[in-house]
Amino acid sequence: MSSPETRSSQTEEPIVRLRNVSKEFPGVLAVDGVNLEIKPGEVHVIAGENGAGKSTLMKLLSQVERPTSGEIWISGEKARFHGPRHAQALGVAMVYQEFALAPDLSVAENLFLGREPARAGLVNRREERNRARELLERVGLDINPNRLVSSLTVAEQQRVEIAKALAIQAKILILDEPTATLAEKEIESLFEVIRDLKSHGIAILYISHRLDEIFRIADRVTVMRDGRIVDTLPVGELDEDKLVRMMVGRDIENLYPKAEAEIGDVVLRVEGITRGDVLKDCSFEVRAGEILGFAGLVGAGRTELARAVFGADPIDSGRIELDGREIRIKSPQAAIDAGIGYLTEDRKGEGLALQLGVDKNITLATLPAWAGLVNLKAERETAQHRSDQLNIRTPSIRRRVQMLSGGNQQKVVVAKWLETNAKVLFFDEPARGIDVGAKAEMFSLIGDLAKEGRAIVLISSYLPELLNMCDRILVMHEGQVAGVLSREEFSEERIVALATGAKEAAA
Repeated sequence: MSSPETRSSQTEEPIVRLRNVSKEFPGVLAVDGVNLEIKPGEVHVIAGENGAGKSTLMKLLSQVERPTSGEIWISGEKARFHGPRHAQALGVAMVYQEFALAPDLSVAENLFLGREPARAGLVNRREERNRARELLERVGLDINPNRLVSSLTVAEQQRVEIAKALAIQAKILILDEPTATLAEKEIESLFEVIRDLKSHGIAILYISHRLDEIFRIADRVTVMRDGRIVDTLPVGELDEDKLVRMMVGRDIENLYPKAEAEIGDVVLRVEGITRGDVLKDCSFEVRAGEILGFAGLVGAGRTELARAVFGADPIDSGRIELDGREIRIKSPQAAIDAGIGYLTEDRKGEGLALQLGVDKNITLATLPAWAGLVNLKAERETAQHRSDQLNIRTPSIRRRVQMLSGGNQQKVVVAKWLETNAKVLFFDEPARGIDVGAKAEMFSLIGDLAKEGRAIVLISSYLPELLNMCDRILVMHEGQVAGVLSREEFSEERIVALATGAKEAAA
């Protein structure tokens, strides 16, 4: 049964109307003749693969980009294009994945930046703090408004961004992948805030690649493909299979294709890794052909443990064995030389040279050289081979990596590490920010690498990925290994219990 808010939103006039809206970039029709209506007090999910046009459509609504043609109507009036500040004045607020906050300013200063309450020409800091407290209370954030934004967690910063939208009295709030870096408890808290905003008549436009979230939070779903709208349906008329077919235009038999790999001897053994208060006596092992998952809340130490093994962060104590032989890893280069690869969660910031071509990125870790000079022919042949092998969709291997979709960028990172012939590969959030079709390809590739006999460590905040792909799951809590579960012991409840420190609940 639909809620009162949902029923009322179905009878009210749309808060947003897009009429035949298109956006063309040089050689690309990113949005093609879109007609769409958004109602007040509804959560409207925009779904589709990377490159489908979702983000471009949101940028048109928030006036980051100007439409090539068509009309956008807000609150019954045709909106003229004057840029993002004008869109905010019309009641449109957008929260990006990369938050637009000033880290060295206080929460209150961020909330009213450029709109400070003033008296006699001076900023009234007392009024600013009081108003900030009211806004923070609305988004369920109990913090001192004088705190610096840099001291907040990711989840807290996100609430501040939503409070900023309330400060400008937003009628339409756009959330772009809002749960990408949140733990499950934080996601549910965010959903509570969204439901409250919805009950006050605010329209929520929600972009997500996580299918389960769509069914938990959406009232209606609009699916885009190749810049066009496939359909808009109430969420009750969809199931996961139908939604995937609409998004990718084909059936995906298995989103998590778990390979039946032969598990061999221990390849990597880690004992007693300690680093200040971040990591405390962490030990684990991973075997040839095995996929070992790292689970835990955000900040539990999963990435920090991977970085320590890879030599990216120094350790205070502990030992690492590879193929039964102790090795000392003081730097990432030493890890690469030993046969360990690490696919960072921040592929754009740390995994890729965005301004370089696909070919240069693939050979970045193992540059082919002869007599001290780069062998350009070998570099091209290597890059073309890996590009074909991983089905990297690019018109040319010389195309700059920043022009590729998220899924293809991730494949370039994988190709780079395959060139090192790594025996152990850490995949840190490999499916973050990529669409459902690319996810299926990525997990299929991870399964193939395990079948080749490589030892795989898969780090993910999204439990369905770990539960479906892994042979064992190591759960971390506050920098310690809380437990390791075999596949027969897998359950979301047990993992959450260990991750939150409720060990007795997991017993």
